[in-house]
Amino acid sequence: MLDITDATVNDIEVGRQLRLERGAVYTFDKAYCHYGWWAAIAAAGASFVTRPKTSMRLALLAPRSLSATQGKGFEVIEDVEVRLASKGDSRLPIPLRRLRVRRDEGGEITLLTSDMARSAVEIATLYKGRWQIELLFRWLKQNLRIRRFLGHHPNAIRIQIFAAMIAYALVRIAARSHRAPQTILRYTQLIACCLFERRTLSAIEQPPPIHPHQRQPNSPPAQLRLAYT
Repeated sequence: MLDITDATVNDIEVGRQLRLERGAVYTFDKAYCHYGWWAAIAAAGASFVTRPKTSMRLALLAPRSLSATQGKGFEVIEDVEVRLASKGDSRLPIPLRRLRVRRDEGGEITLLTSDMARSAVEIATLYKGRWQIELLFRWLKQNLRIRRFLGHHPNAIRIQIFAAMIAYALVRIAARSHRAPQTILRYTQLIACCLFERRTLSAIEQPPPIHPHQRQPNSPPAQLRLAYT
């Protein structure tokens, strides 16, 4: 789902419009703190992983055993069952877990989840994957020419952003369909260089084919050629 709003609109307002799917895990940051939406996720048979705000008061219920603690780039140092200690508890009648994760780079973070089945390492891995969203935004800004808008009208801005997202999705689909070995940045650069050529995407990095009936130059390719007008 992609939506473009004013800067004054909170992210949670758009997040609450998502169609919730049973069995899905929704991963988001502190900006999506809304107890009513969290309860709706649980009621739909889904779960969430997020980071609690510093002002959120949590009461410890019981510790959970840690069968495995080491993940890729992090270590889980605590896994406990908690509940809201404030009046918000009445608006969130679902079980919660609090995890403390020590990252190899970046210090410790605290996670809050309603998933009571997955292991602590799996929960931390799910939240770590959320960083791919930030990398996507950075990639779009750097490579899809949306650092400067061509127009100032709201519709012009929306069209440019949607066009950038469509271009990104098409490049991703093409790279996956043809199993491109290049990075997505290199693949995008190759496509940009061959926009006006008849080239197959599976061989986009190879030299252009030579037409057998096309006249070939008699001079060596390394020889300097001068054109007079």
